[in-house]
Amino acid sequence: MFPDLGEFRLVQKILDGSVKMKEQGPAFRSWLNAGDDAAIFDGWLATKDLSVEGTHFRMDWSSPEQAVEKHIVSNVSDISAMGGRPRLALFGLCVNKNWSADVRERVTRAVADGFARRGIALIGGDTVAADNVGMFSTTLLGVQAGPKPFLRSGAKPGDSIYVAGTLGKSAAGLWILMNHPELAAEYPDLVAYHLSPKIHEEAGAVLAEIEFGAVPAGVAFPDIEACAVPAGAVLPENRRIGACMDISDGLSSELNHLSISSQVKMVVEESAIPVDEGVKALCSRFGLNPLEFALNGGEEYELLFTSPEKNDIFQGKQSLLGNVYRVGQVQEGSGVFMHKISGSEENILAQAWSHL
Repeated sequence: MFPDLGEFRLVQKILDGSVKMKEQGPAFRSWLNAGDDAAIFDGWLATKDLSVEGTHFRMDWSSPEQAVEKHIVSNVSDISAMGGRPRLALFGLCVNKNWSADVRERVTRAVADGFARRGIALIGGDTVAADNVGMFSTTLLGVQAGPKPFLRSGAKPGDSIYVAGTLGKSAAGLWILMNHPELAAEYPDLVAYHLSPKIHEEAGAVLAEIEFGAVPAGVAFPDIEACAVPAGAVLPENRRIGACMDISDGLSSELNHLSISSQVKMVVEESAIPVDEGVKALCSRFGLNPLEFALNGGEEYELLFTSPEKNDIFQGKQSLLGNVYRVGQVQEGSGVFMHKISGSEENILAQAWSHL
């Protein structure tokens, strides 16, 4: 029998709240090396994100539950961006030795609950402790919701560029906390989105449904992953979804990722960029540029994708996909450009946050 050590009690509390692992492998088998939002091995989508205290979350700003939720969302969005759903997780926890017993307990419950609510089985991990810093680490495995994953390299000239959801919220929330924390209660939606973003986690799977058409008879969506493609089946020739990725490092950076991966030119319209109304209000009050938040603010986690189809194919799916905004077009060439309201054209450079 193991001794009654704190580490074992903590791990057991997390495992006690976990859902059971389903003995079911991916229906769609493919392989993909590093370079997209997730790699794929024998059908399993695989991604990994770290959240470090002081860099990704602060316990004087966040509740333990918010910090854990933000971490889980950052992983789930990668699986969604590939057109998949998360299924299994390996979780690593570095406990800050300065955390109180209450904070440790709440982190533990939040981890167990956060994965369980999403039907994600915890199948292993590790626990350590460190002075003055905490950290969450997740390796997340998912399954494709359709026969092919979505890739950053799928954009074609003539595609429209779409964004799911409004932009700038997380960066604006961070700006408030850093510059005017006394006003946080006046902008609760922006602050809450930065601390614990709520995204449409089924969006990638919904796009897979749009791309691959009707679900086979007798199988109700969202259980499409349970249906293998019959031998000799021909996938649809007419693409409905092209490239796809999540907006974790900011729209400017993600557009450049798509441009480079797909070897195309991306042109967006300044007037079409869906700046969140709360961000506009904040910027108006303090004389800030809302485009700066929308273009270069990260940690949005909603999807950026391309499609040759018109916007109306996404109508009626807002509950799972969110509002979809057409922001520009894919063209022959290279680079990312923005047509300004003034009539000029501006080269949009990647403004991704660097940890190094």
